[in-house]
Amino acid sequence: MALFWLVLKAVLAALIGYLLGSANTSLIVGKFYGVDVRNHGSGNAGMTNTLRTLGKIPALLVIVGDMLKGILACIIGYYIFQIGFDSSEFNYAVELDKAGLFAGGLGAILGHNWPLYFGFRGGKGVLTTFAVILLAGPYQGLILLGVFLVVVALTRYVSLGSITAAVCFPFLAAFMEKEIIYTSFAVFVSLLVIIRHRSNIVRLCKGTEHKFGTKKKE
Repeated sequence: MALFWLVLKAVLAALIGYLLGSANTSLIVGKFYGVDVRNHGSGNAGMTNTLRTLGKIPALLVIVGDMLKGILACIIGYYIFQIGFDSSEFNYAVELDKAGLFAGGLGAILGHNWPLYFGFRGGKGVLTTFAVILLAGPYQGLILLGVFLVVVALTRYVSLGSITAAVCFPFLAAFMEKEIIYTSFAVFVSLLVIIRHRSNIVRLCKGTEHKFGTKKKE
């Protein structure tokens, strides 16, 4: 019975996270400018395409919004899971303590990628995923940010920085946290990021991927 309630709370946390994540910031910001960023540039509803299409201020708003919804989803999920939680009933209480956080965060990532309010056409979830990682494992989050910045600085490919950081995340989770739930979460969200970047991977292989800081040819 206790396990049933834990599963139910995890589902509730994921559902709330999904509804929060579905508030895709780039599409909301775009509405104020009368622009759907999915019809411009790369067609992705995310920060990078917002920057190319609308400029720096809208892109900054997207960064804040995408991270904030991930953080809120994690916090809500964490406290939902803590209601009536008795750690003495489970062998893996330390790992289960963060299950609500992961459930809410994962829901927010899925909502960002496939938003309920915008025809299930969303972004790639990098910023929201990063926000969740910062709450779940701050040290891993900072290391991944460093990896991302170094790769982008060397290659000027934002997508390559995101993909590289995603590949590194499961290894960091396995060696630094050593928790089954956390490592499983890391593997899943990393695969999500890589899968959502599949078109970028094709362009990277062909040498046609757009570099950060250069104007995209019409």
